[in-house]
Amino acid sequence: MKKILTLVLTLTFALSLAGCGKKEETAKKEDNKTNIVVGATLKPAGEILNYLKSDFEAKGYKLEVKIFDDYVAPNTALEEGSIDANLFQHEPYLLKFNEDHKTNLVTVKKIYLPPLGAYSKKVKDIKELKDKAVIAVPADATNESRALKLLEAQGLFKLNKKDLVTKVDIAENPKNIEIQEVDAAQLPRVLQDVDVAIINASYALPAGLDPKNDTLFSEPKDSPYANILATKKGNENAKWIKDLTDVLTSDKAKKYIEEQYKGSIIPVF
Repeated sequence: MKKILTLVLTLTFALSLAGCGKKEETAKKEDNKTNIVVGATLKPAGEILNYLKSDFEAKGYKLEVKIFDDYVAPNTALEEGSIDANLFQHEPYLLKFNEDHKTNLVTVKKIYLPPLGAYSKKVKDIKELKDKAVIAVPADATNESRALKLLEAQGLFKLNKKDLVTKVDIAENPKNIEIQEVDAAQLPRVLQDVDVAIINASYALPAGLDPKNDTLFSEPKDSPYANILATKKGNENAKWIKDLTDVLTSDKAKKYIEEQYKGSIIPVF
């Protein structure tokens, strides 16, 4: 019996050492990575990353920027490992995505704010909205809540007091506003079919909309919904992600964002 117990303990210890060795080997491998793939929306994230690519490559890396046109695929790809990091989402969205999809993604750094804005082809002032006007908002939970609270701040309706709200949480609706939930990437396409659409600047810019001059109103600069550089849990302390963060939060990056987007996109570092 003693021999069996000794054998079991020896095997357990050996497996434990092997596991530790494997973790150390994985961490070392991540630190030694030189080919980095970052997922991004076309604008502004893709433009920012491509502009700064040479600075990152000067640190000894090869950077590939992979463009996505929705909010789900960049996180799925990050979890599966086909990309190493992404830049397109705010932290509340990432946390909800982790909860819903059982993923293990983490925030590395806040980079810029692409404010939500109200766009319209039919009215020039939100006060012109008629009874039963149709407003399109992003369909995902965090951004729908964000959009509805932005509309509430304009006095269009009153919401139930909750952290996350949907259209069913509209408690008082004197103008009988109809809310349509639309995939965020499709909002610019439905703009002509609704009275107002609440669109993220990341999708407004590629559609030729100017988040600074074309909006009826937009989020304030102190909005908590800044877009983040994200990676898979376990990579957040790797050398390559720290080097990428340094490049994305450099004076050069800040100057580019300010001059390129002229207030439409706001650096937050």
